[in-house]
Amino acid sequence: MDLMNNKIQLPLEKLPRKWLNIAPFMKSKPYPLLLPNGKPADFDTMCQIFPTECVKQAVSQEEFIDIPKEILEAYVLCSRPTPIQRAYRLEKAIGVEGDDIKIFFKREDVSPMGSHKGNTAIAQAYFAREQGLKGLTTETGAGQWGSALSLGGALMDLQIKVWMVRISYQQKPGRKTLMNSLGATVLPSPSDQTQAGKKFYEKDSNHPGSLGIAISEAVEASMSSDEFRYSLGSVVDFVCLHQTIVGQEAKMQMEMINEYPDVIIGCIGGGSNFAGLAFPFMKDKLTGKKPNLDIIGVEPMACPSLTKGEFTWDFGDTAHVAPIVKMYTLGNSFIPAPVHAGGLRYHGAAPLVSLATHDGVMRSIALHQLETLNAGIIMSKSEALIPAPETTHALAAAINVAKEAKQNGEKKTILYNHSGHGFLDLQAYEKLIAGDLVDYEYPDEEVKKSLSELPDVDESTFMG
Repeated sequence: MDLMNNKIQLPLEKLPRKWLNIAPFMKSKPYPLLLPNGKPADFDTMCQIFPTECVKQAVSQEEFIDIPKEILEAYVLCSRPTPIQRAYRLEKAIGVEGDDIKIFFKREDVSPMGSHKGNTAIAQAYFAREQGLKGLTTETGAGQWGSALSLGGALMDLQIKVWMVRISYQQKPGRKTLMNSLGATVLPSPSDQTQAGKKFYEKDSNHPGSLGIAISEAVEASMSSDEFRYSLGSVVDFVCLHQTIVGQEAKMQMEMINEYPDVIIGCIGGGSNFAGLAFPFMKDKLTGKKPNLDIIGVEPMACPSLTKGEFTWDFGDTAHVAPIVKMYTLGNSFIPAPVHAGGLRYHGAAPLVSLATHDGVMRSIALHQLETLNAGIIMSKSEALIPAPETTHALAAAINVAKEAKQNGEKKTILYNHSGHGFLDLQAYEKLIAGDLVDYEYPDEEVKKSLSELPDVDESTFMG
């Protein structure tokens, strides 16, 4: 056990200067975004929703896109490059100690806001400021994304308005305080401040909310002002693009120690942290360099978009004001159970992640929250790190893969994305320790009910 050399730190001069675009390498051609009326979204309309430069990046077919100097400087301020760590003590704790099975994890928890989300928050805030906008609106589930965009707004002198899923607003008051301290305005969703929110708020002022509802509110608020645009922390192509700095760093770090993972693992809500780590490695699989690479996305049993959803067209939000996308979805009317992994409670998954799943380039699994949070306890005791509830899903999967390899007598190198810390999510661990948490599997009949309300899209009118 070499604890003195268990962290692999990339030299600052090796910080990636470009984002990697996976779209040109996909097996199938990515599908376009559609307007709520079912017609392909034109460039000008998308620029009324998102910052213009982000829209340009979303439709780009260039393999690499330059990262502006000021964004790179902000990345360094926010702890990039982040280290990779070998989990020696975790390996020992789960009974796989030795050189046959190795668990590495990418430390995105070391950023000021405690997660990977700053990689795109800083970029989107920069592009919005350069466009001359006054601010950005957004939604947040667990609060990691809202916190990151609040920091991005502070660094780029922008106003930030955040609609936070109400159950997380109540469960995670520390996140709200953090966002407020950075100058952001935070509202519980559903709220009475938008037409989309009022539909739910007036029926139940304590409605737990969902990311779909919060997205509707944020999009509505942005489109009511020429000075604001909507900012999204996951799902869309340009967000996945910005996150690929994570995987590019990881590839160089693994090369520094002459390693290449057999298994890549990330938790999936919308898909941004997963894509950030996986896409640079996925390129190797798609181009035939590493055809046997096992790429695993992990979601909660309470929100199994990839494992129980349908690959089809659906609205990205509940009120049907955001674009329609082709993705794995549980249906836009899906209301998740109030599990503590708030960042994983989205009804769909990123189009590029969904396409990779549909084409068999990756696979997905779903885990219960008791198993995942207990994995977090093991990590805390062994590696002195408290993972976010979302991150524990990737951690638990890594533990399962390691144990299975040990049982089968296999050699395996595992890399997962340690996407965030749990210091502002301690209520989940408190309830776990007290025995107050239960597992919840989203019922198949509820999935069928929600999927019955999908938009009617005729692909033949726009797909060649």
